[in-house]
Amino acid sequence: MGQVPQQQTPLILLGGTSGSGKSYLAHQFGRPHLELDNFYRELSEHTPASPLPQTPYGEVDWDHPGTWNCDKAVDGIVELLETGQTHVPNYAISTSSYDGTHTIELNGGPLIAEGIFVSEVLAPLQGLGLVVQAYYIEVSPLLTALRRFIRDVKERRKPILFLLKRGYALLRADRQIRSKYLEAGFIPMKKKTIKRMLATPRT
Repeated sequence: MGQVPQQQTPLILLGGTSGSGKSYLAHQFGRPHLELDNFYRELSEHTPASPLPQTPYGEVDWDHPGTWNCDKAVDGIVELLETGQTHVPNYAISTSSYDGTHTIELNGGPLIAEGIFVSEVLAPLQGLGLVVQAYYIEVSPLLTALRRFIRDVKERRKPILFLLKRGYALLRADRQIRSKYLEAGFIPMKKKTIKRMLATPRT
């Protein structure tokens, strides 16, 4: 994709740990809401010749950016801003695979993109000359861990043992995750403040 010469649609990136409320805010206020987690790589790409990153306990590390396709995510955002629509994979977390695609269209803006690797797209987007607002959602790590576990179990995202291991690892890494976002250029902000900001009519 080339550089976008004139950007009329506000572009907002919402970052935070898994379960922090990114999807809720983006779905409620985005026009459209772009779920970047749909750009995960498929489990079928994990081969002996080209393995995906793995956790210390021998599972594919789906919290590692190497399991996600940053280039395709950036291309999707740029195409959406340039043409008004883009095609996004239908990614099933439970099976770590694609099942077709769906079309996302601009609907007046703002375009709000979110996902656990959203920090990876900020620099490439800014490098293309785009104006990007990037916020990190500040929430309680313990409350987030509880909400994440309840959500993942309810949606049957992965086996229970995997969710427990992942949840503990994410809880321990909370400060590190926050630091990564802030180093990437995200502004830390309480969820209620972000919600109030997004709910304010734009002129």
